[in-house]
Order: sequence, then C-alpha cells, then structure tokens
Amino acid sequence: MLFFPIQQELDCISNDGRIIGRIKYNGATRNHVFQLDADIVELTDADQAKIAERLAGLDTGVYLIPMQDDD
Repeated sequence: MLFFPIQQELDCISNDGRIIGRIKYNGATRNHVFQLDADIVELTDADQAKIAERLAGLDTGVYLIPMQDDD
C-alpha cells in the first residue's frame, strides 16, 4: 500500500496500482477518516489493516500529511 499526498489528503494506492480511496482530516471530529473510492467494491484484510494503522498514526501524530505550497 502506498500513501501519496495530494493537497491536504492522502491517496491510498493498492499494491496493484489502483487508487482505492482517500484519507482526509475531519475538522468537526478532529480525526482522520478514510473514504473508499466509488469504484472499489471490497478491500482486502491487508489493505484494511494498513489503512487502520495509518489512520491511527495520523490521529496520534506519528504520521503527517505534508501540506502543499501552491506558490
């Protein structure tokens, strides 16, 4: 699983190169959430585990989403 920053989100890219969803920050709840791509029917257990680990790490500050400077 590859996590690729786009603006203030992370694209979640599977091992076979498909974008399976995005991780975004929800300011109302002050945590990160995963949004499954509409074309994806089901995630593997391995993908779910990696996404859960990344979400927990983002919420605790272990991982960061780099900010993009458009200037």
